[in-house]
Amino acid sequence: MSSKPADQIPVKVTVKTAIYSGKEKETFELTTFGRYYTKANSSYLQYDEVTEEGDVNTTVKISGDEVLILRSGAIKMRLHFLLNKKTPGNYKTQYGLLETSALTKRLDTDFNETKQEGHVDLLYDMAIQGASAGTYHLTINYKEEGK
Repeated sequence: MSSKPADQIPVKVTVKTAIYSGKEKETFELTTFGRYYTKANSSYLQYDEVTEEGDVNTTVKISGDEVLILRSGAIKMRLHFLLNKKTPGNYKTQYGLLETSALTKRLDTDFNETKQEGHVDLLYDMAIQGASAGTYHLTINYKEEGK
């Protein structure tokens, strides 16, 4: 596979989020379709989702030992993950911009060229405006459509 963004692989994407707050656990799951490609030593996974607020376009950039999640559209968000580091981010709502931070406890990414499938596994403590928003476990699995 060459590194031109034109070589995009259509993928089926499954996103699972578990949020732990005290003894409570909330889970969300989304299955959608998107695109996977590599460009300049980074891998990109892009997919769209329909939410109550409207359509959201998500880009997951994987480069070495860091992951960046950018969301645009009805929800605007920037989350940056580095293992064992607290990284700043933001979440824009109709009420204004909220500062976030993520303390990444697990960061595991993999892409199997042969099978044309991969995953992103993130476990992090999330804070919004300095207040704990819980521990998040985010897993994104993706594989070439039709495989």
